[in-house]
Amino acid sequence: MPYERDGFDRSYPPKPVELGKEYDVEIEETSRRGEGITRIEGLVVFVPNGKPGDKLRIKITNIGRKFAEAEAVGAAEETAET
Repeated sequence: MPYERDGFDRSYPPKPVELGKEYDVEIEETSRRGEGITRIEGLVVFVPNGKPGDKLRIKITNIGRKFAEAEAVGAAEETAET
């Protein structure tokens, strides 16, 4: 049951990522702490040692209320264009 107070629903919508799942992403920017930032369906994902322009395969290690954290597991797979 969602947490409600003063008539406001305090629940959070389902996240577009799953813990332990891998995703191919491109790092868009750098955080104040020096981590790479990417977004998956609007959810901010922090990737240590990621630099803008890096195309990486990441594995989700933590999911918070407003963001997720991941580790790089390799280079993103290139898709063949026809």
